[in-house]
Amino acid sequence: MKVSKSFEVFAKEAPEVQSAWMETVHKLDTASKLDKKTEELAYIAVMAATRLESGLPFHVTMAKTNGATREEIISAILVGLPAVGNTVISALPVALEAYDEV
Repeated sequence: MKVSKSFEVFAKEAPEVQSAWMETVHKLDTASKLDKKTEELAYIAVMAATRLESGLPFHVTMAKTNGATREEIISAILVGLPAVGNTVISALPVALEAYDEV
């Protein structure tokens, strides 16, 4: 599965830090009480709300792999609309392109 260019550079240029980061990510993942699909949908919602669009293709693919529908991806992105406004809609084309590619 392809990661963003930013994450590729992070791994290449700071491998020790990236390794420590990924260890933390894996520990948090293990501690989560959410099923994988729900966790990915929640992560997509957070990414859209915080405008971290570079990671969306990876996490949309993960969500789809874990059974998320196209409509669930859209809903995950738009769930933040009342809280953060229409900034979340910029995530829609990025996420749907990734969903439709797989």
